Amino acid sequence: MTTVAAPGITTTASTLRRLYFVRFAFAILWALVMFTTAEHLGPLAMTLLVLYPLFDVAAAVTDARASRATGSPVLLYLNVVVSLIAAVGLAFAGVSGIPAVLRVWGAWAVLAGLIQLIVGVTRRRMGGQWPMIISGGLSVLAGGSFIATASADNPTLTNAIGYAIPGAIFFLISAIRLGRAAKEN
Repeated sequence: MTTVAAPGITTTASTLRRLYFVRFAFAILWALVMFTTAEHLGPLAMTLLVLYPLFDVAAAVTDARASRATGSPVLLYLNVVVSLIAAVGLAFAGVSGIPAVLRVWGAWAVLAGLIQLIVGVTRRRMGGQWPMIISGGLSVLAGGSFIATASADNPTLTNAIGYAIPGAIFFLISAIRLGRAAKEN
């Protein structure tokens, strides 16, 4: 007896797989460029810090459109709002310095991580979501860490790089697992 997957799940998994590969590449490139400027809050660092949640907005919109066939994308649209607010907040926080930036970045990481965690749990049947569930949980913890380290002596932006790289790896793992899940379905 052959089991046929719902067309929506296969299409969504395929779209998410491509999206996760793009998110992996973006996060790695972002981290490499950010590494060159993380010691100072100059124009390049601020541009990169604002760009990261804006890229998350574009990714969430793509994800939401792909997810219509498999369920309600309400949480993904909530992520769009959270990431837009974070981008604006980061632009304003940059005037106040690295501690303010870390607080906004941390709050964004907590909220976006919670959303990612919940979305991953609701998509378990699609396959390839355990890396996203773990990544969401780690994002919540990392966000709390950013908020806490904002009060440290001489805080730097290098922790933001440490946030992007594991996230990239989780997107890569999830993309690979989604490819397997799509073939099995």
